[in-house]
Amino acid sequence: MRWIRAAGRGLLVLAVVLAGYGASGARAAGGLEGRGPLTLATAGDLTGYLGPLLQGWNRAHPGEKVTLVELPDSADESRAQMITDLRGGARSRFDVLNIDVAWTSEFAAAGWIRALPRDRLPLGSFLRPVVDTATYDGRLYAVPYVTNAGLLLYRKDILAEEGVPPPRTWAELERAAKTIAPRHGLDGYAGQFLPYEGLTVNAAEAVYSAGGTILGDEGDRVTVDAAAREGIGFLARGVRDGWVPKEALTYTEEESRQAFQDGRLLFLRNWPYAYVSASAGGSALAGKVGAVPLPGRDGPGTSVLGGSNLAVNAHAEHPDTGARLIAYLTSEGVQRQVLTRGALPPVRADLYEDPELVRRFPYLPTLRASVLTAAPRPKSPRYDQVSMVVQAVVHDAMSGHSTPEAAVRRLARELADISRRG
Repeated sequence: MRWIRAAGRGLLVLAVVLAGYGASGARAAGGLEGRGPLTLATAGDLTGYLGPLLQGWNRAHPGEKVTLVELPDSADESRAQMITDLRGGARSRFDVLNIDVAWTSEFAAAGWIRALPRDRLPLGSFLRPVVDTATYDGRLYAVPYVTNAGLLLYRKDILAEEGVPPPRTWAELERAAKTIAPRHGLDGYAGQFLPYEGLTVNAAEAVYSAGGTILGDEGDRVTVDAAAREGIGFLARGVRDGWVPKEALTYTEEESRQAFQDGRLLFLRNWPYAYVSASAGGSALAGKVGAVPLPGRDGPGTSVLGGSNLAVNAHAEHPDTGARLIAYLTSEGVQRQVLTRGALPPVRADLYEDPELVRRFPYLPTLRASVLTAAPRPKSPRYDQVSMVVQAVVHDAMSGHSTPEAAVRRLARELADISRRG
């Protein structure tokens, strides 16, 4: 996912934060022992914000320096490289890993990352739902680092001209996409509908927003029901009836953002970075973009939680340093810079109500509301297989190759096969 660079606030806050993490006064984190140099593996840092944060840590901890290892931008490629390394056991090169929130269960179940002590980490300061993405089988295996939730972006200039408020329900979205968009030469609505992880997210949001679920517990129970048929049917109907353009079946985050920013869409489901991009100076849509929570069947819908968690390799030689690095990266001062330098949504709840930050990032209150009602993607030790099934089934339904009813039957059958194999 691509993010837009935001201006930093300088290093004053960082210096204050570092004072609480000096090497001399730190204590071992709840049973974790071993201090020394680390590597931190992450997908490509497209805004360049992370390097300066780690330089601050390294200046304060010369004996525990962190080396940043940037993997490919693609989530699938980063995951594959991490897994290849983790399977090396004691020969692993990566000590701390910045992992997609959907991977926590898989990595924990495989024994690749270690359980962490809850009492040594600032979990009570986080937005409540994000902590659930870091647990597996009742234990904490990672710490939320950045969060995310889907938003509905809309052309507020056009809705204002029409005297119509932004939609709160699917029916309102569909009506405006069918009637208002064509009058202004626009397509109605798009999300991320190429068969990749983005479609899994969009499909899960549709199912959740219809009141349904996909998997229960830790992936050991298939819960697909009539609500799943309704959610998939909503997406398929959009393509069939033309208010979702067929081109959207090829969209990832970037293609859909570009279509909206180029003035081709009335509504777009995307992450907050698309709002930042479309609203930036120089954009043709600057001042014309609004954002609201995703609509649902009967009212505001449910977003899927995005973002990433920080985890410690089960074979890391210096896990105490790893745990303290995570505490540093999730501290208030550093989380503030995650937003201001990297334009990434922080996990600290109080930052969403900071007047200065809200002035700079007007979408924060809407994003907070979306995160607080969001839900994780289906948890499963075999998440990669679950996601591929969801993508294939939903794309077939949206492409008209199967009915929503047939799609749900196939989805339930193939997910049950995965659960049995697990």
